[in-house]
Amino acid sequence: MRVKTDAVDARMLARMGSALELVPDAPAAEDQNNLKELQIARTALVKDRTRLKNRLKTQTLAFTRRQMQARLAQIERQLTALQGEMERLINTCPKRTRAYAILRSIGGIDQVAAAAILIECPEIGALGKKQIAPLAGLAPMTRQSGTWKGKAFIQGGRKHLRDALYMPALVESRFNPDMRDKYLAMIKAGKPAKFALTAIMRKLIELANALIKADRKWKPKLA
Repeated sequence: MRVKTDAVDARMLARMGSALELVPDAPAAEDQNNLKELQIARTALVKDRTRLKNRLKTQTLAFTRRQMQARLAQIERQLTALQGEMERLINTCPKRTRAYAILRSIGGIDQVAAAAILIECPEIGALGKKQIAPLAGLAPMTRQSGTWKGKAFIQGGRKHLRDALYMPALVESRFNPDMRDKYLAMIKAGKPAKFALTAIMRKLIELANALIKADRKWKPKLA
């Protein structure tokens, strides 16, 4: 009988797991999908805000300007509410709450970027240095054939994770002495600005991963 066979199989698998001391994989956080849905909604609202701001520059009729401004104000309220809900869900998990606090300690990473990084890369802190950059699509790759060697480039990875790192990297390349020196050195060496900024993004995600793995906040170097 099928039901009886299934019960026997289940007991057999349980005994095998016990004998081998196997531990089942921890289930993904139940609210991870909810966080992702909130992030998608936030991205859509940001796009709407940018589109409306651009249209507002060309509007001369007072009536349409008032309507657009009202819609922009509504979008700002919705963005604030979305961010609050994201942080509420993040704080339902102690491990994620700690990772969020560590991310926020890094200069340039605000609450929006920290939430986005955790949502787009829930594995952060559990990966090695050589794993985190390719995951974000920030590991440099070079086309090579025989003695010919082309320019380095990036490909693949999680685009939304790279998007979350862009503004923090831009801030760090201007205000963090170490990051700024690295950025300016690459520019001085003739590297394109985009290439240099990508390197800063890679440094940031590697730093964030290392700090979360070590369970410690970032501290600026003393002069």
